[in-house]
Amino acid sequence: MVDHPETPKWHVSETLRGRAKALRRDMTDAERIVWYALRAHRLHGASFRRQVPIGPYIVDFVCQAAKLIIEVDGGQHYEPEHMAHDMRRRDYLAAQGYHVLRFSNLDVMKNRSGVLETIAAALERAESPLPSPPPQAGEGTAEQVEEGTAEGLAP
Repeated sequence: MVDHPETPKWHVSETLRGRAKALRRDMTDAERIVWYALRAHRLHGASFRRQVPIGPYIVDFVCQAAKLIIEVDGGQHYEPEHMAHDMRRRDYLAAQGYHVLRFSNLDVMKNRSGVLETIAAALERAESPLPSPPPQAGEGTAEQVEEGTAEGLAP
């Protein structure tokens, strides 16, 4: 009897892998539009992959560096049972450190530039967290205040 090591956590089942391949092959028109804009580092130089298994789910598009997931959904996702499933899915992905942006097929088809601007803004937020605000006039730096050398506080 051969002793098999434990399956690594990143292991993807053959079923899930096959489903992801089928989804890549049979993309919707809205997914094709988004993929064309994301592929080959076209949007802010970010590297996206499509139809990627993450845990028990397959996400439409993911940028691992920014921990950003893009979902493009058809009308069935707005039915109550699908909405509950999507909430559990979003919670799971958030627990893994991902931020999920969800767009309807209609959004993509009617407002492609708005969708891409939203994705670009999310990438920018992920790349550079907001810096702390500069000191206001007369406040000086923390070192100056501690030393008593800020304007009007000289010894």
